[in-house]
Amino acid sequence: MKGKIGVVTVTYNSAPVLREFFESLGNQTHRNFVLYLVDNNSRDETLMMVRQREDLPSVVIANQENLGVAEGNNQGIRAAISDGCECVLLLNNDTIFQSNFIERLYSALDRHQCDMTTSKMYHHDSPKRIWCAGGRFLPFRGYNISHNGEGETDVGQFNTPRRVTYTPTCCLMAKATVFHRVGLMDSRYFVYSDDVDFLYRCLKNSVSLWYVPEAKLWHKVSYLTGNMSDFMVHYSTRNRIYFVRKHLPFFLALLWYWQAQLQSTVAFAVRHIKFSRWNLRVTAARDGWKMLAR
Repeated sequence: MKGKIGVVTVTYNSAPVLREFFESLGNQTHRNFVLYLVDNNSRDETLMMVRQREDLPSVVIANQENLGVAEGNNQGIRAAISDGCECVLLLNNDTIFQSNFIERLYSALDRHQCDMTTSKMYHHDSPKRIWCAGGRFLPFRGYNISHNGEGETDVGQFNTPRRVTYTPTCCLMAKATVFHRVGLMDSRYFVYSDDVDFLYRCLKNSVSLWYVPEAKLWHKVSYLTGNMSDFMVHYSTRNRIYFVRKHLPFFLALLWYWQAQLQSTVAFAVRHIKFSRWNLRVTAARDGWKMLAR
């Protein structure tokens, strides 16, 4: 039998997107998987919906408070490894994917002799527009990240499998041994940049990641958190500063901190963003700088 895979997904009031997600899982050709659904205290029908899908082998972890995406993933990863899963697939539930999706990600681990795999990802509302075809770190930009092909129409320009250094954990299949080598997600991020931190640690520990273009996924980008909402601005700004403070030499981290503050001030002065948004960014950057000292 093909290797047992633990599919880990974190929910928070996710009922509107779960039907299509469950349908995609139910249609998989690779049947030896268990869904580990970690719920962060949803107030909608999320838990009822998963319990109604008796055709999906599942383990539900229902938290009494919102512990964040990073810790939710950690809970699912621990449970999957404890249950003997050979691989863990971190997967957003605001996605749909082809019936051979899991099989292609899994078989590519052996074909490319690698530790992790990721898929070609599209925008759900524009099915031929690429969201991420693998990604990379940008060392001269403070190890920020870039999505290959983001916004481009897919005409086959990213159809070649290749080794990459980054992918969002919206879709990441990893051998269980990876987590023993590099550890779990840093739960202090809560949401946003936890994947950047994890993949950076993988890069530093020579963990190999391959982009598998024949595995395709469509992502309802920012469905749950909102595109450029105050929530997103706060955590993305704070966590970016926390990342550079944690991983880069002090003088470089300080440089990126003041760059972030300058960008916020320029945006306030030139683009006339609201004072509340400027203050949000400045405060979030300051909070990120302080996180290591707590």
